[in-house]
Amino acid sequence: MSSSALTAIELGCRGAVVGLSLLIAAVLLRDRRDTAARLGAALVVAVAASAISDAPGFPRPWPYWALILLALSSSGAVLFWLWARATFDDDFALRPWHGAVVAAVVGTQLFDVWPTRGERRGDLDQTLAIIYVGLAVLAAAQTLATWRADLMAGRRRLRVLVLLGAVAWSGAVFFHKAWPASVAGFSTWSIVSPVVIWVLLGVTAWSRFQAVEMQQASGALPAAGHIPGNDAPPAREDKPLAVDPELLRRLQQLMTVERAYRREGLTIGSLSAELGVQEYRLRQLINEGLGYRNFNAFLNHYRIEDASAALADPAQKQVPVLTIAMDAGFQSIGPFNRAFKAATDLTPTEFRRLALAKVASDPGKTDHGPDIGQPD
Repeated sequence: MSSSALTAIELGCRGAVVGLSLLIAAVLLRDRRDTAARLGAALVVAVAASAISDAPGFPRPWPYWALILLALSSSGAVLFWLWARATFDDDFALRPWHGAVVAAVVGTQLFDVWPTRGERRGDLDQTLAIIYVGLAVLAAAQTLATWRADLMAGRRRLRVLVLLGAVAWSGAVFFHKAWPASVAGFSTWSIVSPVVIWVLLGVTAWSRFQAVEMQQASGALPAAGHIPGNDAPPAREDKPLAVDPELLRRLQQLMTVERAYRREGLTIGSLSAELGVQEYRLRQLINEGLGYRNFNAFLNHYRIEDASAALADPAQKQVPVLTIAMDAGFQSIGPFNRAFKAATDLTPTEFRRLALAKVASDPGKTDHGPDIGQPD
């Protein structure tokens, strides 16, 4: 096949990538307003910028006006890592240092190709390639770190796509560096790259939009760790659920009477084995029947309720907060403090102080704490 034909195919694939990327960004921003959606939209815009700036005939060395496209495309690796964290970790929150990482990577890339650097342009290519691969590996690691605790079937499938995509892309980058093969002077990588990205975008869009459609049909699920009023989140009512009442009763017995949440190292696998059911059935029960997205959020509901009662108990006012946290099932004070603050908008110490003050001012009141830290 002639180089002109290959160029035409490549340009067509790059045009498809740009169009699909902008469509995905528009739909994400239209249908959702969460952090993962915003990061996803920014990521696909970076992909579109990369598809344009890497096209045949795009001016090299980089003119000043094209540095905007380069800045957008070079942010893609960091945005991919942040998107994976926001999508697969319900407790993730953007921090100022995340923006500093984006700025550092983009700044390094711009410095590497700055027009006034002359012959020194491109001397950081290998360093930047290692950084990009490292960020892809971090994104893949994020998909594995919270895999077992994820209760959402659609999101678990998306993890597979992200993991395979990140690993494949990392390998492809190294392969391109080690074997820059060409056909009649036409780079193999230049045509394989947009085709692979186009396929990944198409599969990702199909998978992600299915998940969005399901969430819109069912209503928003509660955020991980958020326990308004210390009440369990309501079950979804969009369609009849095949929830086994007996299994639900046994699960509630384990959690409220036997206090299984206090056990060290409790996993959904060990809990399903104790209940004598397949793990996927227990995931479905907790997610679709009780409304939890994450197994740790399910456990934390009971743990924080337990800790809240202990903190509000005048008889335990001398018991250290760490002891109460450990008794409730937390393994260290840090995760306990974060989960407690997310659930009540108060630190454990503030909660205890207000609860005990309330008891002192109203000795006859026996229902301590659940309304503390909650809006009126």
